[in-house]
This record gives sequence, structure tokens and C-alpha cells, in this order.
Amino acid sequence: MKIKSILFSISAISCFSLSAQTKFQPADTEFYEPKPRVVQAASQAAPSDAKVLFDGKNLAEWTSTKTKGEASPWTVENGIFTVKPGSGDIQTKENFEDFQLHIEWKSPEVIKGEGQGRGNSGVLIQGLYEIQVLDNNDNPTYVNGQAGSLYKQRPPLVEVRAGSDGWHSYDIIFKAPRFNADKQLVSKGTVTVLHNGVLVQNNTQIEGTTEYIGLPKLKAQSTGPIQLQDHGDLVHYRNIWIRPL
Repeated sequence: MKIKSILFSISAISCFSLSAQTKFQPADTEFYEPKPRVVQAASQAAPSDAKVLFDGKNLAEWTSTKTKGEASPWTVENGIFTVKPGSGDIQTKENFEDFQLHIEWKSPEVIKGEGQGRGNSGVLIQGLYEIQVLDNNDNPTYVNGQAGSLYKQRPPLVEVRAGSDGWHSYDIIFKAPRFNADKQLVSKGTVTVLHNGVLVQNNTQIEGTTEYIGLPKLKAQSTGPIQLQDHGDLVHYRNIWIRPL
């Protein structure tokens, strides 16, 4: 008796759902407001709603981390800027929370060293979470430290090589971790990375800060700068823009 009752109930629900569905018209599930804002995309230039962080002329949007707020000492020439070894990292003057970031980089013209000592730099999200920059042309190293990795946490899904001109691009979509008023973790951050247009990090959960030695740590920070690493190699950068989300 109980089985018959359950079957009758399921049948009745199905009939009701089908009956309710037949009363809908296409327009009943269409809406026209609010309208997404219009953004003009370009094949090479930044989208119309992006903040340009490097326009090929100067590093006015950047500051030195070593000298605490002074102008960046890295070299700008021919629309490109280059790490000045020993001068320290640079970071944006502005802080960001969730964003889409585009950045292009190239290994040094003269290739030397091996593993982590070859064309090493990094893009540090909020100054805390590093997407590795490294010469990856037949350069074996630990996989969670190669180009495209979330450094020391997650290797890239695939290894992507540079094009014929030697330039790489990263398109990074970042969702910041959330903390409550007591600085307790509510949700961890995530990052998606396309390396030369190829997906290498797919909504990857960030476990915490990038640590060279030891495990990631949680830091209750909601916003932070984009930081580029001086690891002693002449890595080049160009065409950097960001869209806060």
C-alpha cells in the first residue's frame, strides 16, 4: 500500500509540473533589465573599461617595494620594461580585490641557468599569491614551480610554450578570499589562468600565501596590489591592463 501511495504521489507531481509548464509562454522567462554595460574589445589594446597599468611609456602606475613607495627603478625602452636585477620587486600603486588581469612577458634574450635559476620572475596577486614566470623551453623543474603554476601549490594543466616571437601572455581571473569582521575565513580565493590563450588553471582554489619554504598561510587581506618579482633575471614585460570585477 505504501509503495502504491508513493508512486501515485510521484505521478501527481509530474503531471502538475507538466501542466504548469504548458501554461508558460517564451516571453515569460525573458527579461530585458538590467542591461549589461557596453565594453569595446580590441585585439591588441585593452578593453574600453580596463585600467591600463603599462602603456609602453612609463611605470607611473608602479612603485618600488624595496624603497617603500619610491618610483620603480626597472628599465623602460621601446614599449617594454625589464626587471633590474637587485633593485627589488615592483607593485601597483592601487590595490585590487576581484579582477581580470592581462600581462605579457618574455624570457631574457640571453638564456642562462637552469631550473628555477632561468628566466625567473612572477606575478603576485595582491602581493600574496604567485603565478610563476619562468623560461620553460626544455627547462626541467618541479612542476608546481614551472611557468603557469600557482607557485608551490598547483602545477599548470598543460605546459605552454612561447610563440615564434618569444612572448607569452597571461590572462588571470581572480576572486579574492573573503573574511568576516573577525578576520575569520569565509571562503578561499580562486584563480583561473589562460597561458597564451590555453587554460592552465581552472578555477583553482588558493590555499593561502605563496611560501618558498613550508605550507601556505592564511592572511586576512581583502585587497592588495599586483606585484612583479625581481628574481635576478632580465625578464621583459609589456601590455598590462586590469579590469576590477
